[in-house]
Amino acid sequence: MHSVFIDGKSGTCGLQIYERLSKRQDIEIISLSEERRRDEKARAECLNSAEISFLCLPDDAAVRAAELIKNPNARVIDASTAHRTAPGWVYGFPELSAKRRAEIAAAKRVANPGCYATGFIAIAAPLVKGGFVAADYPFTVFGLSGYSGGGKRAIAEYESEKRSRFLEAPRHYALALAHKHIPEMVAECGLTRKPLFNPVICDFYCGMSVSVPIHVSMMEKKASPDAIREYFAEYYARQNFVKVPPASEIPDYLPANLLAGTNELHIFVGGNGEQIFISSVLDNLGKGASGAAVQNMNIMLGLDERISLV
Repeated sequence: MHSVFIDGKSGTCGLQIYERLSKRQDIEIISLSEERRRDEKARAECLNSAEISFLCLPDDAAVRAAELIKNPNARVIDASTAHRTAPGWVYGFPELSAKRRAEIAAAKRVANPGCYATGFIAIAAPLVKGGFVAADYPFTVFGLSGYSGGGKRAIAEYESEKRSRFLEAPRHYALALAHKHIPEMVAECGLTRKPLFNPVICDFYCGMSVSVPIHVSMMEKKASPDAIREYFAEYYARQNFVKVPPASEIPDYLPANLLAGTNELHIFVGGNGEQIFISSVLDNLGKGASGAAVQNMNIMLGLDERISLV
């Protein structure tokens, strides 16, 4: 029996993790009463006694929670942005490489990836690693997400009976081009130029697409859409959750909520001889949040990574 503590269980990600783990017979969830969940001493006891803790907290609170852990054997998965580029923390994207998977398995501190970042890194990191584009390639990233990505406040706003009519339309945000996921995008892909990232929140609950167009003329190693698709298919061939559909399965319309309710991420490749279109589709609450966190926990515990996720 493995003991787990979810610090911040009442949030969107924390609730999803709890729902996934509460059905398991091999997991004991350490819980605090409503009165004690804000008691730092009580939380510290849980963080130090649990085999693995999940931090589903705002960034500042996640930093403080990590500081409360004094037990050298206690392990933690942080779902916030706080530690994604921090020294001593392993970025929890096991599909990036066999080395990364092994690092997660041995880690005491794992930073769960951001949802948009997961979609972008799944595309850009292999392109840079394979020499198709340089580290200073001027990436443009267009992301669509369901409103659950905005957390409890956004969910309440979108599901209110008296909501604004403007919520019916997609809404651009992060117009200063400084979205909080950009640092991890840069770090994990080894980029020397920040991507131009344009996120959009939409009127559906969950699901996400992250699209990256590529100019063939600007590639270091020229390739056709078919060649890029084959490269991605081979890169992710032995992964349980990342899949690359063949050209025959690319739909005329690619819905951002295609994989809602799953822990999968699919990469679609299209385009022509001059431009290549690459889009990753995932669930912002699944592979983009709680699903990835549980997957990382399974790997850290030496279990089948698919448990609770299929």
